Order: sequence, then structure tokens, then C-alpha cells
Amino acid sequence: MGWEGRTGSLMRTIDGLFEVADGYTAPRPHSGDMQNRFYQRIVRAAKRYFRFAGTKATVHGLEHVPLDGGAMLAINHTGYLDFMLAGIGPYLRGERLVRFMAKKEAFGIPVLRWLLRNMGHVPVDRSAGAGAIDAAVAALREGAIVGIFPEGTISRSFEIADFKTGAVRIARQAGVPLVPCVIWGSQRLWTKDQPKRLGRSGIPVIIRYGEPVSVDGTVEEATGRLKAAMEAMLETTRAEYETRFGPFEPGEPWMPASLGGSAPTLEEAAEIRRKEREAKKGK
Repeated sequence: MGWEGRTGSLMRTIDGLFEVADGYTAPRPHSGDMQNRFYQRIVRAAKRYFRFAGTKATVHGLEHVPLDGGAMLAINHTGYLDFMLAGIGPYLRGERLVRFMAKKEAFGIPVLRWLLRNMGHVPVDRSAGAGAIDAAVAALREGAIVGIFPEGTISRSFEIADFKTGAVRIARQAGVPLVPCVIWGSQRLWTKDQPKRLGRSGIPVIIRYGEPVSVDGTVEEATGRLKAAMEAMLETTRAEYETRFGPFEPGEPWMPASLGGSAPTLEEAAEIRRKEREAKKGK
């Protein structure tokens, strides 16, 4: 038997790593994604790491991750391991793999280019204007799950920062569901401006997938709906985290200021980001 959630549903652990709704049955492996054996080996290595680190992930909303066909996965961004964590839900849904959108510049680094290409990730040329999304649209129409971080970068405030409109534009053009996903706890493992805790820390993480968000109306309206949905999901997830794993000491650096932590506010984080961009331009 496992933990009883806020909704009253029992949770159980599978594979010694993932807490899911009691009664959840994993579907058979997705035939298309099983062809990428290199990416599957990377996933197995990630599972070995999480087992070593003692990181257990609670996963909610698996029913919102499609078993087949393309889907746009929009994820909040608080830590460097969010790529691995966001992929857990699709992996539990028949060992599906997430192709993440990555800056074209990353494909210019030889070792990284080799990894990204072999895993099927999607290069994005931001200087190409509307053409920047073509590769993602093509991958979605071919039946892939594509992951995107609408905030564009890690949120130092650990709040949901302003969204870019790419997630809505791509999902609409490809004609696929736009599935929101929030992660909480990954910032305790590895994030900006804070020490890494990649050893055997036993830090828990909660991942929640939500109902697909409508992309009807203007791009701005749909993006607003996506952001509102993810804010509500994050509030629920934070409350669960506090109930199950807290209480936490005031002033924790991984906690947002709004919850008594010492992380920068949204405004302070935006100013730090602005200065970083200016410094980069200067170089």
C-alpha cells in the first residue's frame, strides 16, 4: 500500500522509483519509440542514477499523456534535470520518449551534437523566425512527443515566469494536444546559483501532467490559459510536497520567496537575467 493523496487515491511504487496511482497498468512499449535503442539506453542509465541517488518521483496525471500520436509537452523549468524528469510520464506510458527542443547552437558542439542527434532532439534556429518551429512541427506530425520549456530558461524564483508563445504556435500548427506538466523538487538537486546535490540525497520529486489545454482563440489567449493551468497545477503540487515531505525551515534557498524561502522574487530573477543577457552581448 502507498501514500493516500489529497484526492483520496492510493499511490503505489513501481520499479522501486516511481509512485503512481494504485491500479495503474503500464501499456505495452510503443513500437516507434522502441526503435531508438540509443535513447532507450540513456533512459536506463538515468534510472540507474535516480536509484543510486535515492530520488523517488511521484507521478500524477499519466492518463493525460497520449499512448500514441504526437503531443506537445509544456514544462515549467526550475532545474537542470527537468529534461529527465519530464520524460518519466511518457516513459511510463509505453516507454515513449520525449524529443526536446534545443537551441541550434547546442548542435554546434561536437559531443553534444552527437548525443542530441542520436536521441532525436529537435534543433531550433531562433534567428529563422517562423521557420524556427518547422522541425518541431514535423516531428509532432510524425507522432513524436516534443518537450518545450515555455519560460525559455530556468526560473531562479521557482515561480512560473512569463511564457513565450512557441508551445501554442507549434501545437496549433501540428494539430496535436498541448499537455501541461509541472515539476517540483528538482531545484533541490541541481539549479542555477546553488550547490549541486547529485549524490545520494534521497530528495523527492513530484511530477504532474494536466489535461490538454485548448489552443483556440488568439495565440496570446491560449498561452494565457496554458500559464494559468500550470500555475494552478504547481500550487497543488507544492501543497502536496509540503504535506508529505515538510515542514521545511524558513529561508530555504530552493523555496520561492512567496512561501518563505530565500530565492529571488520574479522581479529580482528577471533583473538577474537581464544583466546576464547584457553581459553576453558585451562579449
